[in-house]
Amino acid sequence: MEGRLFVFLLGRALPLALATGLVAPALAAESADAKDEPAAVQQRVIEPDIERRDIKEPRIDTEDFEVGGYGGLMSVEDFGVNTVVGLRAAYHISESFQLEATYGQTDTGKTSYELLSGGAQLLDDSERKLSYYDLSFGWNLLPGEAFIGRKHAYNTALYLMAGAGSTKFAGDNHFTAVAGLGFRMLPNDWLAVHVDMRDHMFDTDLLGEKKTAHNFEAQIGLTVFF
Repeated sequence: MEGRLFVFLLGRALPLALATGLVAPALAAESADAKDEPAAVQQRVIEPDIERRDIKEPRIDTEDFEVGGYGGLMSVEDFGVNTVVGLRAAYHISESFQLEATYGQTDTGKTSYELLSGGAQLLDDSERKLSYYDLSFGWNLLPGEAFIGRKHAYNTALYLMAGAGSTKFAGDNHFTAVAGLGFRMLPNDWLAVHVDMRDHMFDTDLLGEKKTAHNFEAQIGLTVFF
């Protein structure tokens, strides 16, 4: 009886030992391959060959003050379109907001009534000079960048302006509301180019009827930061 039991156990243990001896080396080899796999995978990674461009982007100088001049055209209601020149000074409260003071002047032309009447003069030469000053609050609506070529990027901003001031015209001073839209680009970190459109609005009864005159102005100018 004991002999049969011994033969039975031997018949069970022998296949198990053989299987263990074959599987263990295979598992060890597989484990070694798994350890080496990350290095092999890294060797197969293809690095993209991307050409990097060196872009110089001018930034606004660290100073917050901006001063400069401008010139353009101003359409004074009933008095034609004439050349306007002026000065501006701004203080940048933050990257989004600014305060700006402007002063400008233009010599107006004759009204259609004066041209058609053949000699009637509503104003003398000194009264035809129009000058204004105002203080406006600005908001950078769309700050961004403009690209010229492949290696030059320039800071830009589309901004809104609104404010109030005074206009001297035809011997009177008129309270004036100002609203407009502007575009600013910085060729470098201390110089800015401005293109602006503004409407100077004041009440007048110069031609016998009281109304609000809209005097549109288009200007281009240069300013420096300091």
